[in-house]
Amino acid sequence: MAHIEKLHVLKFRNLTDQYLIPNNNINLILGQNGQGKTNLIESIYFLGHGRSFKTKNLKDIIPFDEQQIKISAIVDAQKISIKKTRDKSEILIEEVKISSNSSLSQILPIQVISPDRGFVVGGSPKLKRSYLDWGVFHSNNKTLKTYKTYKKTLKNINTLLASGNINELDEWFTQFASLSVEITKDRINYIKQLVVVLKEQTSNKFNGLIKLNDDFVFQIQTGWPKEVNPLSETQILEYLLKNTKTFSKTKHLSYGPHRANIEFLLNKKNETYLSRGEQKKMSIVFWMLQVMILVRNKIKPIVLIDDISSELDFNKIKTIIDYLIEINIQIFISDIGNKHLPVDIKKSSVFKIKNGVLESL
Repeated sequence: MAHIEKLHVLKFRNLTDQYLIPNNNINLILGQNGQGKTNLIESIYFLGHGRSFKTKNLKDIIPFDEQQIKISAIVDAQKISIKKTRDKSEILIEEVKISSNSSLSQILPIQVISPDRGFVVGGSPKLKRSYLDWGVFHSNNKTLKTYKTYKKTLKNINTLLASGNINELDEWFTQFASLSVEITKDRINYIKQLVVVLKEQTSNKFNGLIKLNDDFVFQIQTGWPKEVNPLSETQILEYLLKNTKTFSKTKHLSYGPHRANIEFLLNKKNETYLSRGEQKKMSIVFWMLQVMILVRNKIKPIVLIDDISSELDFNKIKTIIDYLIEINIQIFISDIGNKHLPVDIKKSSVFKIKNGVLESL
């Protein structure tokens, strides 16, 4: 179970030396645009992931005239901190240096809904893979080593293809085929778990989002052509060897788990034909399913919802919050504060932010 007991944002965008003792249930951050409410949500995400959900450029989040960002927290009695400069990063758990962001993610599993990140249904393949692999990792953290080895193998293959040195590819292709099957198996198994939970909960938790007779389907596209069995190392290797010359012309490997996607359908209608409202609702269902899987595995993530009333209506917000409160998850919600939100004031703490300064209300 993950709960932030104390949060200290020393330097992050316009936040300087801000200290927060959060509520174990709902934390509502109110502020006008440009005051820092999204920055606070982003800083919590950064602490759990070692990266931003808004930008890849570190310079965008380092405060003006500063050289670093620094965030720390007490999470379930453990002190964690992250410090990043333009040249290096330092992650500490109980004052011990660690080298991997994955250790942060295990202590502080975080899921986010944000206009900047977008909604998974109707989103880009990269976004879909990100949501999918977040769930796979937290359901089976042994997959992390496989993913890392896969990325290194893919990088080496692409380097050889770019250089035209294709005679050395056979061994790398063999390793790539094996890793590809392992990753695809884990993804398929995870999708199957989500489908089981969906069938169990359609008439219960999702009343405000999905009708009883709605047919919500999601299926993985593995990143391989239809003629290749993605669970067969032999077929994958044969395909790679057969098409080596083609890959050498494009100078990169255009097939594999790094090209995977998730296809969503509602009542047999492809996601591209769904309305924006339908895409939002189905995205929330998919996201809630992932949270349910984690809870069943005795992992309770922290949920961040940024600028909630700009993207979601009252009923959707109530469905989400009611569910998260029921399973005792810590929530951080940012909002402009001009609409009534369906939050139980007895289970909430409200904070105002102005010019990067937090104040408890």
